[in-house]
Amino acid sequence: MSWLADAVRGAAQRFGDAAAFVEEDSGERLTFQDLDRRSDEVAAALAARGVGAGQRVVLQLPSGNDYVIAYAATAKVGAVAAGVNVALAPAEQERLVALADPAVRLRSFDDVRSLAQEGAGRAVRPGRSSGILVFTSGTTGLPKAAVFADEQLRAVTMADTGGEWAEAPGGAALGSTSFAHVGFMTKLPWYLQRGLRTHVLSRWRADDVLDVVEREAMAELGAVAPQVALLLRALGARRTPPPRLRRLVVGGAASSRQLVTEARQRLADAFLVRYSLTESGGCGLGTGADDSEAAALDGVGRPRGGVEAQVRDETGRLQPVDEPGELWLRSPTVMAGYFRDPQATAETLQAGWLRTGDRAVARVDGTYALVGRSKEMYVRGGYNVYPAEVETALCEHPAVADVAVVAREDPIMGEVGVAFAVARPTLPAPSLDELMGFLGPRLARWKHPVEVRWLPELPLTAMSKIDRQALRARL
Repeated sequence: MSWLADAVRGAAQRFGDAAAFVEEDSGERLTFQDLDRRSDEVAAALAARGVGAGQRVVLQLPSGNDYVIAYAATAKVGAVAAGVNVALAPAEQERLVALADPAVRLRSFDDVRSLAQEGAGRAVRPGRSSGILVFTSGTTGLPKAAVFADEQLRAVTMADTGGEWAEAPGGAALGSTSFAHVGFMTKLPWYLQRGLRTHVLSRWRADDVLDVVEREAMAELGAVAPQVALLLRALGARRTPPPRLRRLVVGGAASSRQLVTEARQRLADAFLVRYSLTESGGCGLGTGADDSEAAALDGVGRPRGGVEAQVRDETGRLQPVDEPGELWLRSPTVMAGYFRDPQATAETLQAGWLRTGDRAVARVDGTYALVGRSKEMYVRGGYNVYPAEVETALCEHPAVADVAVVAREDPIMGEVGVAFAVARPTLPAPSLDELMGFLGPRLARWKHPVEVRWLPELPLTAMSKIDRQALRARL
């Protein structure tokens, strides 16, 4: 039986009618037993339709109980689950679906529930193993799908929990990312082993999060840095703040010194930074309670259990301490490769190591700090944004002759995009609102620039490339 399917069965046996997932908007609770039973029904229907080993099932669903049921059912028949974030623009979602080339595409709660009715009372023979595709832009901005098999999912569970089962249902947790994100897709088995009760918001809002934290007396909260900034802002408007968290676990990358300091003062006893990538299975580096103040405030900590890290130069040679280079990771949690993309796989995975594309320095105390990102990708609110993708979409507007997008720091989102554009001489320069309306059906909102500045021409380097450094200087 697959790793996830085994976790679903085991959790049902151990934790029974305790709630595994709670949808905050509807109040619908999904118990561990219900998850096992209902995913059996969906799995039986999928098997009856001929879905089995190696075939893809696209989960184009909002985060919630039905998503989890469909994911577990896919694992039970030994198929490959591919989650599509429904917050993406329709055209972006379609590109991901086409890449997955699915045997079945589930697009609504009704799709899942119809399958459950179809499979009710039928037996299903469990598949031996399963897998998942987690979509990522990789290093070029084009859609890629990171492949994880049972062995990688098992390794993620071992890295995060040691594979130990909780003796009783655990405490409350909050689903802070889309279920299509690597932070859910690779980690669901250990959520189940820990017996966690995961509360799901249809939309992440700081006030709603604080309400759940207070009502459920949460001891730990996972988030990305922009969400922490929004939580701190919302705290100022509340009459009575919720009890302090024991731990705030902040993923994605390093957080600013100001954010860490304020969060420790007002929100949590401990602020733990986590650094990982989709390709690393959501496992990488992190800070801990025993790290120095500098490591906690300026870096991303040290490799977590089972993870090795090195900083290398352009030729792949190891860099000395405090010399910047590219961060490479090696771990059994790292993806098996990119789906149907051997060239990108060979470029990213080399001799068992994952090239992250991030620039870092190794410190003498064994911790690491990020110093920049390869190429031009930036992170807005925990989501990767590739300027080339945004520029291509903006240039489709009839009034835009040329454009370059660069990032600037933002106290809430971490980084946001600013577009420097050149208008066509025969047409008036469109407003920011007009451009954003144009981008609406083409790109997810987090990819939209927050400002547009019109120039007579874009500055160029001696090699006739856009001088992005000169544009950053204008910010």
